[in-house]
Amino acid sequence: MRLWSIHPQYLDKYGLIALWREGLLAQKVLNGGAQGYRNNPQLVRFKNTNDPLRSIGSYLSIIASEGARQGYRLNHEKILYPNFEEEIMPVSKEQFDFEVKHLKAKLKIRDKLKYRDLEQSGNVKANPIFTLQ
Repeated sequence: MRLWSIHPQYLDKYGLIALWREGLLAQKVLNGGAQGYRNNPQLVRFKNTNDPLRSIGSYLSIIASEGARQGYRLNHEKILYPNFEEEIMPVSKEQFDFEVKHLKAKLKIRDKLKYRDLEQSGNVKANPIFTLQ
């Protein structure tokens, strides 16, 4: 399960759609509807919030909004708590840097334009529900 801390604007179409599906799976796990991935480190950070379903709902809302901006129709009705509420969760600089490096490697192969954009953006933004520590 990959729940990127990076803002979804940097993802290519494959990454964005995969993130949407992974996010919906995470929501299902947090709602008790799936047994797998319960202890996945990427999911645990949502489990450790005051309201995990609202946190993942905010995360999914940001992804769906970015998908719409990029011309995709991600079904907002699948989000249990679809309104973005500012839930700030910490992400370590090391984790964030790892994700940026990992995404660059993927984009270098899959989408040269997105790769170039990511390379040239000096300060990569995090998903708004995360703060770098």
